[in-house]
Amino acid sequence: MRRLRMTIGSVEITAEVFDTPTADAIYDSLPFTSTARTWGEEVYFPTPVAVAREDDAKAVVEAGELAFWVEGDSIAIGFGPTPISAGDEIRLAAPTNIWGRAVDDVRALNAVKDGDSIRVERLD
Repeated sequence: MRRLRMTIGSVEITAEVFDTPTADAIYDSLPFTSTARTWGEEVYFPTPVAVAREDDAKAVVEAGELAFWVEGDSIAIGFGPTPISAGDEIRLAAPTNIWGRAVDDVRALNAVKDGDSIRVERLD
């Protein structure tokens, strides 16, 4: 399985990349840099990728699932409730394409601040 590393501020997340059109587009764009944005317990950031919403896109995700927000051309990583969550669910702003899974504990992203620098690169 393909792997990548996201360095988000002081946090490093290793991820497994799935076999989907979104995953392929992200992986093929590596390496790239970006800037972190936060929304509740979610970190998201713009990418150089633009893809269509996939048939199995979803708004409620599990911690560790890596999502792609189509409308914002951004990777979104939820690790807890967002401003629109009901209870403890991780609800993103819109249905997103799931393109990978974090190997590391994404709750470490709680240390990320809006504006932190990001680097995404291949590990293979």
